[in-house]
Amino acid sequence: MNIFQWIWRQLTSMRTALILLMTLGLASIPGSLFPQRNQNPMKVQDFFKANPTLAQWLDKAKIFDVYSSPWFSAIYILLFISLIGCVLPRSFEHAKAIGKKPPLTPKYLDRMEGFVELDRATEGALDDAQKWLKKNRFRVRREEGSISAEKGYSRETGNLLFHLSLIVILFAVAAGGIYGSKGETILNVGDRFINTPTSYDNISFAKFQREGDMAPFSLRILDFKATYDVTTKAPTDYTLKVAAANPIGSKEVLKTIKVNSPLTYGSTKVYLQANGYSPVVAVHDKSGTLIFEGPVTFLPQDSNLTSIGAIKLPDMTPQIGMVASFLPTADRSATRGAFSAFPEVLDPRLLVSVWMGNLGLDSGNPQSVYRVDTSKMQRIGLKALGVGDVYNFGQGTLTFEGYKSWVNLQIVDDPGKMYALVGAILAILGLLTSLFTRQRRIWIKVEPRVQIAGLAKNGVPGLEEELASLKAALMKKEEQA
Repeated sequence: MNIFQWIWRQLTSMRTALILLMTLGLASIPGSLFPQRNQNPMKVQDFFKANPTLAQWLDKAKIFDVYSSPWFSAIYILLFISLIGCVLPRSFEHAKAIGKKPPLTPKYLDRMEGFVELDRATEGALDDAQKWLKKNRFRVRREEGSISAEKGYSRETGNLLFHLSLIVILFAVAAGGIYGSKGETILNVGDRFINTPTSYDNISFAKFQREGDMAPFSLRILDFKATYDVTTKAPTDYTLKVAAANPIGSKEVLKTIKVNSPLTYGSTKVYLQANGYSPVVAVHDKSGTLIFEGPVTFLPQDSNLTSIGAIKLPDMTPQIGMVASFLPTADRSATRGAFSAFPEVLDPRLLVSVWMGNLGLDSGNPQSVYRVDTSKMQRIGLKALGVGDVYNFGQGTLTFEGYKSWVNLQIVDDPGKMYALVGAILAILGLLTSLFTRQRRIWIKVEPRVQIAGLAKNGVPGLEEELASLKAALMKKEEQA
C-alpha cells in the first residue's frame, strides 16, 4: 500500500468523518461570537474601533469572514469528500447484497447463541420452521437438512440512508452558499420596493449569484397591523398587506405576509422580520423654506417600542442634527424618565434634542443613519412634541406631523433550502430505521437431531425471545402430531 492509498483510507473512514463533523461545528463558533462582514459590516467597524490591535489579528485569521474563509472551506470540503468516499462504496455493496440469500448454515451450531436441541422428530421440522420464519418476516434459505434465515437487513439500509442524507444536506448548504442571496430592507407603509440590489439596505450575494438572477417582483406596502395583549403587552399577531407584481410591471395582486407565512417566488422568500414606527416631521429654516419633510425610521429599544432615531440636516447653515426618541404611548417615572408604556400608538410623543455644528458627514467615515455624532456640535434645544406641535429651535422650526408604521423585510434566495429539508427528513427516517430495526440470523438443522441457534448482530437484545418462540412453535406441532 503506497502513501496515497493510506491517506485515502484514513480520509474516507467513518472515524475521520465524525472528527471532521465535530471540527466543522467547532469552526462555526467564531461566526456566532464575532460580527460577520457579510451580515453586519457596521458592527465589524465598531469592533475595530473598540479593539484595534485584536481586530487586526482576528481579521488576518478571517474571523470576521468565517464561513467564506479558506480554513472553514477546507474543513467543509474534506468532510464532503470523507462522507462520499466512506458511504458511497458501502451503499453500492449493500445494494448488491440486498438480493442475496442468507449465509449458509454453520457446521457447528453449538458454538452459536441460544443453541438448543429439541426433543422432537426431525421429519417435517424444517417445513414447520420455514412457515414460522416466513410468518415472522425472515428471509429464508433452505438447503438439504438445514435452514438459514435472516431479518433486519433494513438496519444497514437505514444507516446508509442517514449518511447519504447528510451528503444531501451538505450539497444543499453548498448550493445556498454558491447560488443565492440574502438582504434586508426597511419600508414604511406606502413605500414601493423593487427587487433590485439598490432597493436593499444591505444585501450579500453568493459566489456565483448575479443581479440578473434575482426574482423579478415588486411590492407596494399597503398596510401593517400589529395587535397586542392588553394585559401582558405581548404581540398576538402581525399582518402585512402588500400589492405584489411578478414579473415587475404586471398586474398587482393583494398578498398577506405574516411572521410564519412568507411570500414565496420560487426559491425566493420574503419574511416579515420586525416592525416599528417612523415619525413624520417637517423642518423649515428661518426664512420658512422647507428643508425636509417625510417619515424618519426609528429603531425600537424595548418591547413597548420606545424608539430612538436621528434627523440630520446637512443642507442647513450651520448644520443641524436632532437626536430623538419616539414614544407610542408616552409615560414618565422618576427613575426611568420618559418611556413608552404600551407598544401601540395611544398617546404619541416625540422627544427631540437639537444640536448645531459639524455633522461629520464629509470625513469619509461611514455613519449610522440612526445616530448623530455630537462630538463637534453644540446642543441648542430640547423639546417634547405631540402630534401637530411646532418647535422653534432658533435656526428654524420642527413640526411633528404624525407617524407611519415600518416593517423590516428579509428577502432570502436559497435554492438549496428545499433539498436540505428533504435531506433532514430522510436523515431522521434513516436514523429511526437504524435504531429500531433488530438484525439477527437463525439456523435450524435436523441432523442428527433438530437443532436451533441464532446470532444477534451488534448485540441487540430480543434474540432469546424469538428462539424461544420458534422452539415453542416447533414443539407445539410435535404435540399436535
